[in-house]
Amino acid sequence: MHFLDDSLLPENQEKLVIQVAPYGPEWLPSDSDDIPVTMDEQIQKAVDCYNAGAQLLHIHVRELDGHGSKRLSMFNEMIARLREAVPEMILQVGGSISFAPDKEGDAAKWLDWDTRHLLAELDPKPDQVTIAINTVQMNVVELLTRDDLAGTSLQNPLLHTAYRDLVSEAGPEFYLEHLKRLTAGGIQPHFMLANLPQLETVERLIRAGVYTGPVNLNYVAIGGGASAFHPADLVEFARRAPDGAVLTIESIMRSTLPMNAIALALGLHVRVGIEDNLWSPRKERFTSVQQVEQIVRLADELGRDIATPQEAKRLYRIGEYWSGADETLDHLGLPPNRRPGQRGVPLRHPAPSSADTLV
Repeated sequence: MHFLDDSLLPENQEKLVIQVAPYGPEWLPSDSDDIPVTMDEQIQKAVDCYNAGAQLLHIHVRELDGHGSKRLSMFNEMIARLREAVPEMILQVGGSISFAPDKEGDAAKWLDWDTRHLLAELDPKPDQVTIAINTVQMNVVELLTRDDLAGTSLQNPLLHTAYRDLVSEAGPEFYLEHLKRLTAGGIQPHFMLANLPQLETVERLIRAGVYTGPVNLNYVAIGGGASAFHPADLVEFARRAPDGAVLTIESIMRSTLPMNAIALALGLHVRVGIEDNLWSPRKERFTSVQQVEQIVRLADELGRDIATPQEAKRLYRIGEYWSGADETLDHLGLPPNRRPGQRGVPLRHPAPSSADTLV
């Protein structure tokens, strides 16, 4: 993304989209008073986050015993009810379905490919399903402090080890098929990228004509195989993202707010919610709704307008695809592919040469 001299002025920035992830599959109900368990509670949590100012809901589903659900029938039920309760909200299903261990001592892991591919057959359809690109370690406890873990189930050595050894498994055989199925099903992939090499892979997919749609992505700064909290890494990722991409910053625990503050200032978008963070800056428990409200206040202080749900859908280009690599590159503001024998950097829109140009 290019940053011009006036790019930090709020009147020149895209209207803000607030993602909220209020379901937190890694947490148990004992970890927070803000974890909805029944279907009614999960739907009400979405309503509350929407009323607080969020336009996009990141969905996981919980069983009545408090554990994350791996049953797609539960996702179908929840999406159907959400369409009635928050009809304007963008509904985004987490592509892992649930990575939480089934019981103490089990491994934390993403579900198998065949099960994750079935997300393309959800009925009713969500607007988006998140997709990881390239397999990486997903050690979500590496950067957590004692204060972060205080009073949570991750103080349990067995669970701590399970999440330490978690891997986000998403090699080429998986993501090529998953992209094909999602796009055929009319569901927009939302890329969850942990580092620059993953962003480069997405660009290669576009240049090869494998993916020909909008690039909506999260920069996942959670450490443990993903990027961490260094501001220079965030800025470099934003600089390397296509001009036409929609970039959201996602982080973990009390680093979520400062990372989001940088995102707000740069004109990027933010993700909040108890899936990522349980704490206020002053180490007090913080609900998903409170986190949304905090972003709304901070955006107001910066003069950053907040998108309506309709504006957020237009920004994300929900349901839009293009005819091939050349058109996709043009929409995203990326240089075209090199023509045979062409030297130098291919220009996006070269100026026509006049016949009488002096040389």
